[in-house]
Amino acid sequence: MQITKEHIAQTYQTIQDEITKGLEALDGKSKFAEELWEREGGGGGRTRIIQDGNILEKGGVNFSAVHGKLPEPIKKSFGVDEEDFFATGVSIVIHPNNPWVPIIHMNIRYFELNDQVRWFGGGIDLTPHYVQHDDARFFHQMMKNVCDQHHPNFYSDFKTWADNYFYIKHRQETRGIGGVFYDKLTPEKTGLTFEDIFNFSCDLGRTFVPTYTELVNRNRDKAYGEREKNWQGLRRGRYVEFNLVYDSGTRFGLETNGRIESILMSLPAQANWAYDFHPEKGSLEEETLSLLKKEINWTI
Repeated sequence: MQITKEHIAQTYQTIQDEITKGLEALDGKSKFAEELWEREGGGGGRTRIIQDGNILEKGGVNFSAVHGKLPEPIKKSFGVDEEDFFATGVSIVIHPNNPWVPIIHMNIRYFELNDQVRWFGGGIDLTPHYVQHDDARFFHQMMKNVCDQHHPNFYSDFKTWADNYFYIKHRQETRGIGGVFYDKLTPEKTGLTFEDIFNFSCDLGRTFVPTYTELVNRNRDKAYGEREKNWQGLRRGRYVEFNLVYDSGTRFGLETNGRIESILMSLPAQANWAYDFHPEKGSLEEETLSLLKKEINWTI
């Protein structure tokens, strides 16, 4: 069966519905506000934002399906001559209130120029304000579980990809503890069918709610004070730096005349920057910084 772009977009919309429902149940207070939008040039989407919740200070679960003409810079970066594109996906960023609860990001997406040039991308990565070993191991095991269901090399390959992608070069540190990330996935690169890759992207999207629910429930009732909130603000600042300087999805959205509110929904409500900050020796903050590096095997 030929998987059409319409079927992919419809399924991704369903996954958006499932995730917003799951996050509302997790928070127990706030509900998502939805804004429907249309893109000048073709297509549109559903932006869903939750704010001021019991757990979720600010979060977005966005769906888009857009089409039109590729700008020259994007054509060059993709190495293509054609310009009529279609792109659809679901993107999520959650910033929690409690500093012991981690920031989480997910993206599943599909891009198409024609029957020969089309691919899937996406991933899930975790950015704890404080890296906790048990949580990191649980998160990576969940990612490995869903990857192993589809290909024996997916987890190792996509973890390495995430380590390299979510790296703040000017800080020489990773954004968080990584996760899995992939781009331009095709049958030729994987040995899987197009439908197999699509099913993997859907299964990855559907592992988001059980994974984050467990992490939230482990940490939601932990006490915190001014020190932890200040540290949370600094870690959010690093998050902002990565998204504005390096994130390819942000660049793609801006360069294809995307909706600015939806593109920048990944930014926290508040973030801090301190001049030449150094954590106390032996502190949890120092330990977290020591773990923001590539090639840590969290599934041991």
